[in-house]
Amino acid sequence: QVQLVESGGGLVQSGGSLTLSCAASERIVSDYVMGWFRQAPGKEREFVAANSWSGGTTRYAGSVKGRFTISRDCAKNTVALQMKSLKPEDTAVYYCAAALRPGQMPPADGDMDYWGKGTLVTVSS
Repeated sequence: QVQLVESGGGLVQSGGSLTLSCAASERIVSDYVMGWFRQAPGKEREFVAANSWSGGTTRYAGSVKGRFTISRDCAKNTVALQMKSLKPEDTAVYYCAAALRPGQMPPADGDMDYWGKGTLVTVSS
């Protein structure tokens, strides 16, 4: 069973930066579509960013485009989400996820095969 473990969450002021990291228990980063989703309090989980296995296709949610960057390190089997110019509305639990054949890009919540437990990001105003 593949395990994904997120780290790097925390409290940051509005306008600040934070980088999340996701470590996979198996060497899947080079073969899977890797993505980040988030769930704000009282809201449904939503797509944030995803990167295809070849690295050639990247998608971002409109609300984070230009501020967030997804990247992967196949040698270390990790995926990162660099977040800049953070806003209070970015406050959420952020989840790392992996899909072998999502069928679409960006992938939908139901397309993902594996999920991490999430890491909380809180942006204060």
